[in-house]
Amino acid sequence: MTSSTTPGLARFNTSADGDARDTLHEVCASSAWGSRLLAQRPYATVEDLLGASDAAMAELTAEDLGEAMAGHPPIGRPKPGDPTSSREQSGMAGASEELKAEMLELNLAYQDRFGHVFLICATGRTGEQMRDAVKERIGHSPEQEREIVRAELGKINRIRLNRLVEEATA
Repeated sequence: MTSSTTPGLARFNTSADGDARDTLHEVCASSAWGSRLLAQRPYATVEDLLGASDAAMAELTAEDLGEAMAGHPPIGRPKPGDPTSSREQSGMAGASEELKAEMLELNLAYQDRFGHVFLICATGRTGEQMRDAVKERIGHSPEQEREIVRAELGKINRIRLNRLVEEATA
């Protein structure tokens, strides 16, 4: 990854506030996170943008995290017609019907316990790795899990922001 200004970063820096806000909402559904990043434009480098994302993520309240998580579909059930969630969850695409059924059960149990979807940075993970992670994390305290979710959201945001600024065209 480059630390210089990319055409995608330049486009993001100069886009109208409403367009930039919409773009950021596609990265992360937290309006507080998006507002913090929007307020700091323009960014000199991609690293500056990623650092601002990390700092904004660290400041999110439990309510803000809930808003961010609401933008993510359950693992194994990407949003229909959403290439981003399908790409990020591709590790579940070839999973057996048994594993998909097990993930559905685990997702529901996790949601019952914590009140939100199981969130993990799924990029590059197999269905089995995601299953093992939810099995491990369901035993956490709500406080432990909130901080893990914060870290996982931060990873997802970084991947999505990198993809955004690497795009050569709008």
